[in-house]
Amino acid sequence: MNVLCKCILLASGLLVTLPGFAAKDPNLGLIKARQAEMQLRKYSAVPLFGMAKGEVAYDAERAAKLASNLKALLDLDMGETWAQGTDSDAYPDESDSKKAIWTTYPEIGKYGKEYAQAVNELAAVAGKGMDAMKPKAQAVGKTCKGCHDEFREK
Repeated sequence: MNVLCKCILLASGLLVTLPGFAAKDPNLGLIKARQAEMQLRKYSAVPLFGMAKGEVAYDAERAAKLASNLKALLDLDMGETWAQGTDSDAYPDESDSKKAIWTTYPEIGKYGKEYAQAVNELAAVAGKGMDAMKPKAQAVGKTCKGCHDEFREK
């Protein structure tokens, strides 16, 4: 197929598909992005919580890697995904975020700081034995629960 035909097919495809993308609600993309980041947190946190509870065998190498994952996620700038108007009132089928995140701001920031501190402390000791890891994993869980209790729909 020659270059002109390829260009015509590409242009036709774009003309057909671009209006569909333009019609999409950009807030849905923001909600999905922050949910994806939370899923990444969950992927690393849940096994650590299981180790701390004795439900999962402690594995120093795995604990260190999972805690390192949580620490790496702290460097993601997800601020834009928390746009006002992306709460559960506006998107009941898509978002679990309570409107209080925005109406009480910057109160939620204290949870973020507590979470970051707890993750950094966990990452420093996660591979150094269950006795060192357990209280730090519990502290991370406590910060997660605090924020979810106040700012996330059940």
